[in-house]
Amino acid sequence: MNTQEAIIEAAIALFNLKGYQGTSIRDIASRANVNPATISYYFKNKQGLLEECLIYFFEPYLSFLEDETEKLENDSAQLCLIRAIKKVIFFQSKHYQLARFVWREVTIDSQTSREMISLYLMKEQYFYTTMIQKALKENKIPSPISMIVIQLKGMLMMPYLNNLYVREVWGMIPQEPYFAEKYFNTIKNWLLILLGSEEENASPTIKKLPV
Repeated sequence: MNTQEAIIEAAIALFNLKGYQGTSIRDIASRANVNPATISYYFKNKQGLLEECLIYFFEPYLSFLEDETEKLENDSAQLCLIRAIKKVIFFQSKHYQLARFVWREVTIDSQTSREMISLYLMKEQYFYTTMIQKALKENKIPSPISMIVIQLKGMLMMPYLNNLYVREVWGMIPQEPYFAEKYFNTIKNWLLILLGSEEENASPTIKKLPV
């Protein structure tokens, strides 16, 4: 791990633990075992470091959705959507601290959250809407697309935003691969029922998706 990566990892851990406002450059420098001037050199200030953390999360996250949206020309929308969901769940499981911090920041009415919405979340909405709209059309099911997207988005965020609740109340650990597999399977089955394609009637390709 190089110096920049060490600083980003330290920032993610502290932003998750103490929040953005509750974390200082000195805190991050101490955890990363670097001089505060080193952070200024690479990221200018705390805001610059925050923006780098958001890029660290949203670039791969959105690439999963974009890749599957582009495959709609050749694959069924149902398959593309399920593959995208699987990638998103396992990505959040692997980067659970960063996921919790990012989704928590979105819930706060701030300049940062507004920038996230305009820069990243409008794209997210487009990708999910495009895949779901085509999946519904393929299955000839009239449904309120916006409500389905909101439901799906809520399910994908919930265990990572509310990590403590899931651990303490339900005794489950969202960052464990076992949980990610079971959670993906649950959402996949919900989606198949919604689209009128229960598990036993799903295409062989969807059935073969590892869960």
